[in-house]
Amino acid sequence: MLPLLLIVCLALIGFGFLHPLLWVAAAVLIFGAVRYGRDGGGRVGSRYDRDYQEYQDRRDRQERWDRRYRRQRRGRWDRQDRQDHREDRGLR
Repeated sequence: MLPLLLIVCLALIGFGFLHPLLWVAAAVLIFGAVRYGRDGGGRVGSRYDRDYQEYQDRRDRQERWDRRYRRQRRGRWDRQDRQDHREDRGLR
């Protein structure tokens, strides 16, 4: 798509010497390509947007899970640590 766009722009610039209105057409075409080429034309659902949204959703779910179960896991880890320390000292 980019090579075709480049050829059309160069042709419009070249023919602009015959008729200056073609320079305006080339400028509009270049402006549109630069403006809408970067962000996909403002399309919702481009691949990058979907991938980033999925990443955010996974991160948010993980964060909610961590907050919800942090206390339970901490208590279990503390019990496990106490048990490990007792075994290290030879106590049971």
